[in-house]
Amino acid sequence: MDEIKFLQARITELEKAEGRHKLSDELLRKTELQQKAILNNIPDIAWLKDKDSKFIAVNDAFGRACGFSPKEIIGKNDLDIWPPKLARKYRADDKEVMESGKRKCVEEQLADKEGKIQWLETIKTPIYNDKGEVIGTTGIARDITERKKYEERLREARSELEIRVKVRTAELSRANEELRKEIIGRRKLGEAFNKNKDFLANVFSSIQDGISVLDKEMNIVLVNPVMEKWYADKLPIIGKKCYEAYQYSPQPCKICPVRVTLKTMQSAVEIVPKRGLNGAIIGWFELYSFPMFDQQNKELIGVIEYVRDITSRKSAEERVGVLNNELLESNKRLKQLSLTDAHTGLYNHRYMEQVIEAEFHRAKRYAHPLSVIMIDIDYFKSINDVYGHQFGDLVLKQFARQLRLIMRKYDIIIRSGGEEFIVISPGIDIAQALNIGQRILSAINLYNFGNREHTVKLKLTLAAASYPEDRVSLGMGLVNLADQILTKAKESGGNRVYSILDIRKEKGKLPAKRSKPVDIRILQGKLDKLTKRSNQSLVEAIFAFAKTIELKDHYTGEHVEETVRYVTDIGNGLGLPKDEIELIKQGAALHDLGKIGVSEKILLKRSKLTKREFEEIKKHPQIGADILRPIQFLRNIIPLVFYHHERWDGSGYPSGIKGEEIPIGARIIAIADAYQALTSDRPYRKAYKKEKAIAILKKGAGSQFDPRITGIFLKILQAEKQVFPK
Repeated sequence: MDEIKFLQARITELEKAEGRHKLSDELLRKTELQQKAILNNIPDIAWLKDKDSKFIAVNDAFGRACGFSPKEIIGKNDLDIWPPKLARKYRADDKEVMESGKRKCVEEQLADKEGKIQWLETIKTPIYNDKGEVIGTTGIARDITERKKYEERLREARSELEIRVKVRTAELSRANEELRKEIIGRRKLGEAFNKNKDFLANVFSSIQDGISVLDKEMNIVLVNPVMEKWYADKLPIIGKKCYEAYQYSPQPCKICPVRVTLKTMQSAVEIVPKRGLNGAIIGWFELYSFPMFDQQNKELIGVIEYVRDITSRKSAEERVGVLNNELLESNKRLKQLSLTDAHTGLYNHRYMEQVIEAEFHRAKRYAHPLSVIMIDIDYFKSINDVYGHQFGDLVLKQFARQLRLIMRKYDIIIRSGGEEFIVISPGIDIAQALNIGQRILSAINLYNFGNREHTVKLKLTLAAASYPEDRVSLGMGLVNLADQILTKAKESGGNRVYSILDIRKEKGKLPAKRSKPVDIRILQGKLDKLTKRSNQSLVEAIFAFAKTIELKDHYTGEHVEETVRYVTDIGNGLGLPKDEIELIKQGAALHDLGKIGVSEKILLKRSKLTKREFEEIKKHPQIGADILRPIQFLRNIIPLVFYHHERWDGSGYPSGIKGEEIPIGARIIAIADAYQALTSDRPYRKAYKKEKAIAILKKGAGSQFDPRITGIFLKILQAEKQVFPK
């Protein structure tokens, strides 16, 4: 019986203990939830790490600051997430805190997902278990990036001020020393100036800046002629307070170096307003104040004010500041324009070439997937043909807007040309990319594009390529693969989403056997005709493109065809292959295409260009090359457009290359372009006579032009019965 009672009592105790444990677990869960809520609602960045520096918990503010979600961070250590240099610094700080058991406050950098650096003020504290053992660290951090920037600007401003004070002090040291020598042994300011008045008058009259001598009550005791001239309307000013005479104020100035000198007995400097009648600001003074001492008693007896008029300098600095701001804004706008498609507002092909490799490198570094989705609007040319290009442009804008709504905010959407678009999606594998592609296809197929008068539905062909599933070694490799997949998808009928898996499936099917062999000669003949027609269309397209320059510069539009004729003759004279001559003709047709990006005021100016305007003109080869770069079939003529203003002796632009380094096509275009320019009317001068133009070409042989090409061109002109000077 005793044993039964004992067991019953033990069972009761265990049941009570189990109840207490359940209550403790419930309280613990509530505590954890409360702590998590507190952690996520504080504005500062917060995290917890274990003894191996692995993240146990982070708050939402931490995720927003670095661009990672908490799920991407928890369970990883610093070396898994941050650049190695920052990661090693973080781990060293954690180790120091755990070993010392003391809290540590540090200023450190944090790199976000894009590599952007911000500054944090972090308090790191050790975490203990119930036994008093350190089991990890906790960190609370605050963003101090703006404060660091302000401190840097403040240091720069202080350094500049110190330099200015030293320079001005050196300029005044001799005059100051002379004044000090004259007042040695004098107890009162009046006695100091009763003697040697002639010497002081000579010193004062020879200095072109203003000088005032004040007593300790800021009364004006003596001024030089410059100060009298500046304040002629207030004469006499001797005996008045300096702020009454100079600032038209009944109270001392808030910013006053004299007050600083009287208080500290040290030199001081400030920039103060120059005031006219009624206290209106009419300029600016740089005001220096120097203490004056009684040499016997070493007591301060007054202040010397040295005043320099900096109105012109201040105005110039303000103008420079305005110009700098305008330049920064202009550069910002130009950069934005150079990387975005003006019509849709999406990024352009140039931006894609910059960002794709960076995203690919980031994906490899952090072992994240990366996908490229290429989109082509099927039969878009028919929309332009039926409804006109203005309607087609409206549809493209609406399509770009819908694409933005469908994609994630950190996906990169690019209009790569015409009706073709590319989406770069970080963190997305091939399966997800295909799902997104299908979602785009379904959404666009349902949407009506157009205006009140006409509406159309669009069909799309999409191709997806992903790293690491599709084995590529470069970011552009993904783009090129997606392009190949897109071509296959369009050949299969379009309005679908394809990946490399779909291509492999199709390759697995054997093609149907032909009933009879195909005549190879017939196919070859058809191919030759298509090639000839394609080349003809290409030339026509190039000349049509060149004609658009006529809208801005009538001269440029007129002289292009003549330049093309001359380069053709020179190419034949040099015995160049026909395909190379054809390439040079195309380059000649587009050599001034970059003038589209130059202001009409400069192109049509009737007087000589200023240095700044000429620098703008010199940009047109680069602009032309940038326009042509995304157009695949025109890429071979880019060097001819870019280098046609280089000189044989290396003094040309934009790169300053010389001699045989300049492509032969660019050298041919250079001399043909120069002769045509010399013999044509320009806004700022009449055309030269042919004799004068030929003399200029001869003089430039070996300096501006290739001497061999010059000789051949002169023979061509002679054959055309041009008149040569004797």
